[in-house]
Amino acid sequence: MEMWQFFQDEILGMKWLNELIGQGLVILGIDINDRLGGSIQFFLYDVIKITLLLWVLIFLISYIQSYFPPERSKRILGQYRGITANIVSALLGTVTPFCSCSSIPLFIGFTSAGLPLGATFSFLISSPMVDLGSLLLLTSIFGVKIAVAYVFIGLIIAVAGGTFIERMHMEKYVESFIFSAPHINIESPNLTWLERINYAKEQVGNTFRKVFIYILVGVGIGAVIHNWIPEDWISKILGSENPFGVLLATLVGIPMYADIFGTIPVAEALLDKGAQLGTILSFMMAVTTLSLPSIVMLRKAVKPRLLALFIGICTIGIILMGYLFNSLQFVFL
Repeated sequence: MEMWQFFQDEILGMKWLNELIGQGLVILGIDINDRLGGSIQFFLYDVIKITLLLWVLIFLISYIQSYFPPERSKRILGQYRGITANIVSALLGTVTPFCSCSSIPLFIGFTSAGLPLGATFSFLISSPMVDLGSLLLLTSIFGVKIAVAYVFIGLIIAVAGGTFIERMHMEKYVESFIFSAPHINIESPNLTWLERINYAKEQVGNTFRKVFIYILVGVGIGAVIHNWIPEDWISKILGSENPFGVLLATLVGIPMYADIFGTIPVAEALLDKGAQLGTILSFMMAVTTLSLPSIVMLRKAVKPRLLALFIGICTIGIILMGYLFNSLQFVFL
């Protein structure tokens, strides 16, 4: 237990880094106990911590992804039907792209290849919402219980959403060009160990360049919340005093665009200020799964009725999850 706590605090959480940055700022004559100094410390610590973790996580996840190129993923999913296909699709989503906009091209490819619509939607929900990276990053800030619970609930939403869409027989609400689009089944190459290492290195650079701006924005917002916004404001809006906090957090999160790495610093600051756990997780899920750009992209592939059903299922699932976590907050914190 003590070894795990050390791993969570000092390896994943890098509390030593926070102390080191604080000491450095003090040497420079910056008072880390006032708002400005505290904001600078929060910003530097979170940016450096998330960057270091992200490099390691992207490398490891990309190495795993090298074993699951699109054609191989299609073959895996094509072996299953019913709820089993939805479960496998949701699990496969945990080792695929980090944001919803990157997941939609794969969703289109899977659908055009004739895979069950429910399975492709389970993948579409799971891919941006839960991944191996989010599990470790959430563990570094919130602890392993919250991280595992977040991923588990996210997978349940993905499987339930895909199953519901499958049973509604919504295939006619997919744009016709998707089913008629040509696709070539190319065998995935047998990469060597060194080629997989090089691929993972390339993905670190490519993915980090895409998400770094969201990290900066997210940490900046988190620093403002952490050091400048009064705690009683957050408690009144997103705490137990407001029964509509989950609804508000979900609706605010939907039009935003970020990934899990950009939302975690905001969530960390909100939790420190007294926001309820379920409300925070609802905000994170809404931002990563139902961002406005991804909805616009998805509209190109599906008709309004199916798009509305997808948004409705995700929104209801996220809201229910939020209230569930709020009611069980005493278990996790």
